[in-house]
Amino acid sequence: MARLYLFAEGRTEQTFANTVLSPHLAHHGVYLHRAVLIANAHKKHKTHRGGGRNFPAMQKDIGRFLKQERGRDVFFTSMIDLYALHAGFPGTKETEQYRDDPYRRVEALEQWWARETNDRRFIPHIQLHEFEAYLFVDIAILSKFYPDQQQAVTKLREIGGAFPSPEMIDDGPTTAPSRRIVDELPRYDRDKATVGVQAVEQIGLAAIRCTCLHFARWLERLEGLALPNGK
Repeated sequence: MARLYLFAEGRTEQTFANTVLSPHLAHHGVYLHRAVLIANAHKKHKTHRGGGRNFPAMQKDIGRFLKQERGRDVFFTSMIDLYALHAGFPGTKETEQYRDDPYRRVEALEQWWARETNDRRFIPHIQLHEFEAYLFVDIAILSKFYPDQQQAVTKLREIGGAFPSPEMIDDGPTTAPSRRIVDELPRYDRDKATVGVQAVEQIGLAAIRCTCLHFARWLERLEGLALPNGK
């Protein structure tokens, strides 16, 4: 049995980890503690959480957990977005050359983060480009939640079909996956912490890992943590 802490950027990722990832990983001998919203500030001896937009605060938070949990069977990971990544994130300038190759860029950023943290138990994961990309694996699932919005869902299917993978949907302020969904389905903006997770749960991890390769590599690594010496 391995134990795992997950630092989530927002409540959508937090709920996904607790309700979808946790039972899945349990079948692989990995116990996922309740996901923690990542810190975004430390003020007056109080930690403010959620957002993932302040790298020093994030790193201080992770470092504190690493010091508290010294066991070799304890691991740590993250779910933060590549979209609007904090400007002070390590490797930001150095990986700008991979702007047109999101997979290479995100993997390089994760390597920079791992070196910055310098603890083999920390498995950094940056989402390409955000959680809503997973909805585009089968965006038609939103019809179940918005049965009166078939035209909007059809438009979203057309958008998703223009990309080789949902993880390739770009991260512009008006073209990020969540922005595209909200543009067609404004109600999703207030519903995403519930509808987003329920929709992804119905799509299923098997389908997501088949089309979202960066997510698949991360999930495979987490599944192997209970093996001798991890994976």
